[in-house]
Amino acid sequence: MAADPPAPPPRRRGVELALLVLAVLLSVYGYCAVGLAHDGTVPPGAAGYGAGLGVLALLAHIAVRLRAPDADPLPLPIAVLLNGLGLVLIYRLDLETPDDQAATTQLVWSALGVALFTGVVLLLRDHRVLQRYTYICVVAALALLILPIFFPSVNGARIWLRVAGFSIQPGEFAKVLLAVFFAGYLAANRSALAYTGRRIWRFGRLRVPPGRVLGPIVAIWLLSVGVLVLERDLGTSLLFFGLFVIMLYVATGRTGWIAMGLLLAVLGAFAVGRLEPHVHSRVEDWLHPFASIEAGEGPHQLAQSLFAFAAGGVLGTGLGVGHSVLIGFAVKSDFILATAGEELGLAGLSAIFLLYALLVERGFRTALRLRDPFGRLLATGLASIVALQVFVIAGGVTGLIPLTGMAMPFLAQGGSSVVTNWIIVALLIRLSDSARRHAPDPERPGRPGGTPAP
Repeated sequence: MAADPPAPPPRRRGVELALLVLAVLLSVYGYCAVGLAHDGTVPPGAAGYGAGLGVLALLAHIAVRLRAPDADPLPLPIAVLLNGLGLVLIYRLDLETPDDQAATTQLVWSALGVALFTGVVLLLRDHRVLQRYTYICVVAALALLILPIFFPSVNGARIWLRVAGFSIQPGEFAKVLLAVFFAGYLAANRSALAYTGRRIWRFGRLRVPPGRVLGPIVAIWLLSVGVLVLERDLGTSLLFFGLFVIMLYVATGRTGWIAMGLLLAVLGAFAVGRLEPHVHSRVEDWLHPFASIEAGEGPHQLAQSLFAFAAGGVLGTGLGVGHSVLIGFAVKSDFILATAGEELGLAGLSAIFLLYALLVERGFRTALRLRDPFGRLLATGLASIVALQVFVIAGGVTGLIPLTGMAMPFLAQGGSSVVTNWIIVALLIRLSDSARRHAPDPERPGRPGGTPAP
């Protein structure tokens, strides 16, 4: 009997549009709730905020519908909801800091991020094109990492470029470029890195690929992390280290890389924590968060953050009702999660973490569906960047690990961060479009496109 004609998998662009509408409505509701709690009236800019966020979401959706119609329908609504919630939280904190208004600037950066998202989706037809620029990406990444050394430090770290009143954090863009480099290099050398062949080094049970294969990628990683240590940007250093180990493990399938990575991470953290005064002080604050209170100096940032989480309880105090502004100058950046924990409670905080987890899961699912090694590694790397950032930041503000100073994806104040994360979502959209276009229809098991198996 003749087989049925292939049926294309469902595209679900209508589902994406419905979720985008819901994401915009939830963000506008949060904006109005802040105004009602603080002033007793709906903020006068609520309509403009809702219209602006809605237009940005619609433009992104149109770009996906035109150029990536088979893409995963979830990453874009998740990004819009997290970005919208971040704008709400920053606006809420602006009400307590009239001399430091950041919500409008953050909205401008968000618009730029969506514009770059649209450009990536429209112009990048095939993700495999990026593999041609593997070494150009690593040169650009190293240049971006080195550049802040020649600028003055800010809060003890040299990670910013400040020109004409604008500030940019080049390390945020470097992480995407390094993910492309790691994916391209590991895809080209995965056989040698997986210890297949005769020219390997043996140290007991540990087998290491030859230096000509492993050397270049280790050198790039050491150079990038070394520069970041000099700049005292230890959060990004930890992110790059985790990204390097994860992608190396995915490329080779060897659990020995995970064990080696954990050992090196422990040794490095111990050494830096003992020798670097700035890091040592953060370790001491982590070990003794209430020491400043006992000494009569008042609570420091970590103690205030823990108080905010405790005050929120299960359901939170309500948007606009908390006191997380007492944390100080980093309340809109490093510690914005404390505001969410206090005013949305454990329930709201869990919902935020679930959104991040779902975004990461869709990235890993895309990696499993892709057929080419470069695409699989790139999707894994991009999803891992988001996962590592959330872990490092959430762990720091909740006292699980020492503070490292990074921006929560989409939530925290920071133009470079929000723009970079929109680029990451755009690349995941492009990768998922390629993966789903060639994937079997889940409703019709068999060969790709829904053709029944013989």
